[in-house]
This record gives sequence, structure tokens and C-alpha cells, in this order.
Amino acid sequence: MNEILLMLPGPTTADPRVLQAMGKAVVNHRGDEFGEIYTETTQLMSKTFQTENDSYILTGSGTSAMEAALSNLVNRGDKVLNVIGGKFGERFAEIANYHGIESVPLNVEWGTAVTPDQVQEALEADEDIKAVTMVHNETSTGVAAPIQEVGEVMKNYDALFIVDTVSSLGGDYVDVDKFHIDACVTGSQKCLAAPPGLAAITFNDDAWAACEKVEPNNYYLNMPKYRANGNKTPAQTPYTPSVSLIYGLKAALEVIHEEGLENSVARHHQAAAASRDAVKALGLELFPDEAVSSATVTAVNIPEGVTDDDIRGTMLNKYKVQLAGGQDHLKGNIIRIGHMGVINYQELAITFTALGLTLKGLGLVDDAGAGVAALADHYI
Repeated sequence: MNEILLMLPGPTTADPRVLQAMGKAVVNHRGDEFGEIYTETTQLMSKTFQTENDSYILTGSGTSAMEAALSNLVNRGDKVLNVIGGKFGERFAEIANYHGIESVPLNVEWGTAVTPDQVQEALEADEDIKAVTMVHNETSTGVAAPIQEVGEVMKNYDALFIVDTVSSLGGDYVDVDKFHIDACVTGSQKCLAAPPGLAAITFNDDAWAACEKVEPNNYYLNMPKYRANGNKTPAQTPYTPSVSLIYGLKAALEVIHEEGLENSVARHHQAAAASRDAVKALGLELFPDEAVSSATVTAVNIPEGVTDDDIRGTMLNKYKVQLAGGQDHLKGNIIRIGHMGVINYQELAITFTALGLTLKGLGLVDDAGAGVAALADHYI
């Protein structure tokens, strides 16, 4: 398995330092030593979110934090505006419906991004909307939503702004306080480059005020319990956390901040621009509108006459490079190249060498090295 290069939109390859940290002995999760580790991890998390608010670590995937945000901030029977432009926008709506919250969908074509005007029009049309959910980086389509611009709209309304940064935090511009985000969630296994299994969440004062008015409707994801336990000395979680995964997340966040958060974001943007040019140099078409393309995953149309297995199967079985396929109605129609976490030029060069050789073997390109040449232009 170590021979396979993961170029997925999550999970991503972890830095050896992260894996080493996870090998430390497990300590008492109610003791002083873990309390110090947990506090340092949540402080690093808030620093990564770029917020003055406290953050909390959940043992669960990013979806657990999505559910924690909605179920703690919106009452059953109230309305929430769900921006839906891909699989994970749909997930927010599904979570809302599961909790008896009325989902008001704002659908945008997959491959495009919502506009601030569309959000404003929806809010003007229904003053009963209590919150707006948005996925910053939709890995199913390779689209980045304009959360900063939408935040400028949201600051003029009472509705809460709930943002999923599961596949963007650490790899794209996220500033919770500056972007007027009331509740922000993320996951461990994407740009943060820690193993899967943890999520993080942060609420501002407006979110906590709303939380106090919501009838409790869950147990494990009850955010007031997380806040109460996080304020204890030593700090802790309400239920048994994944101690070893928190060791790893702490190390991963330290790696990011040693590089510098701005540098990490710039590196991801460089990889994205290089990948898009490499894709086009190989004669392939990008799936999304390039103006709103993601900084962490590139979605590519599969050419007519070949299958997903022709491309991804060959790359995995022959060249040991693993890409992702499409989801839902895009299955069999697109491939997705993840360039998030600790990847850099070396990993991209291997990926586009394998892709070029695969396409040449299928008779789709003459110059198998065209992608790598285009890639190299960004790293001179």
C-alpha cells in the first residue's frame, strides 16, 4: 500500500511526523497531560480557522461537525437556506431534513458557484430563514464558493452563516472572523493532512446565543456539553475522544503553522494553477468553470470513447497513482485530482507523468510529457 501515491480529494498522505506522533502512548483522557494536549490542539485549530472564538474537536468525520452545527443552531420546524451545487451541499440539506428543519434549497448548476446576489435574493424573499449553509470547497465538482463575498451579504441579516471548510481549511483562504462566519466546520483528513476520524467546529457569540434557544435534540453532538467540558481544568471532551488521532492532528497543525498558514494556502493555489494547465496541455477539459475552480481538487471531464477505468484503473494498476472518480450523476464522467495536504511538485510530476503515459497508451495524446512540461512552468 505504501507504493500507492494518493492524489485524492481526501484522505491525504500524512507527514511522517504526524504518524510518529500517533505512536505515542495513550494517556488518561481526563488527566492533566491530555488536557494540555487538547487545549494546545484547539488553540491551533482556532488559529487555523483565524478566529478569536474557541474551537472544539469531535471524534467523527467532517459530517459529524456539519450535523453538530445544524442541529445545535436551528430548531425543528425552522427554515434554513441550503446552497446546493454538489454532493456535500446536498448533505447539509439531508441533515436539515433529518432533524426536522425545513430546507429551502438554493440550487446552482454543478460546476458553477453561487453568487452573493443569489444568496441576498433568497434572504430577501423569505425573512423566516434562520441560517444559510454553504460548502466552501465542493470536492464533488472542483468548485470553490465565494464565502468572503457571501459573508459581506450575511453580515446585514440575522440569519446565521454556517460554512463547511472540510476540504479548504489550510489550503484556501478562510478567515472565520473577517468573513463573518458564525459557525465553521472542518475535517482532519484533507488539507490539514492528518488521518481521517476527527472534525473541528467553532461558534461565534451569535451562534452560541442561537444555540441557547434551540431545544436539545442530540446527545453525542451536543455543543453546550463540548463547551462546558472544554472550560474545565484540565480541558476535556464530554465523551471519550480518539486520543491518538488528536496527537496526530496537533502535529499536523504544527506542521502547517511552521510552514506558515499563508504559505500553505499559496502552495495549494500554485498546485491548482499548475494542475489546471497540465490538464489542458494534455488536451483534456476541466469540468468546472475555471473562474471558480478549487484550490485543492481539479475535476476533469473524461474524454469520449474512454472509460473511468481506462484512465483511473490504468493509473492505479500500472503506475500506482490513485485518483478519484465522479459522484452521483458525474460517476463515469469525470476524474478528480486531489492536490491538498503535504503534496508539492514531486507528487504532481509523478501524477501527470502517469496521466500522460496513460492517455498516450489510449491514443489520446502524442506527447505524454506535455502535462509535466506545463506543470514545470509553475515551479521554475
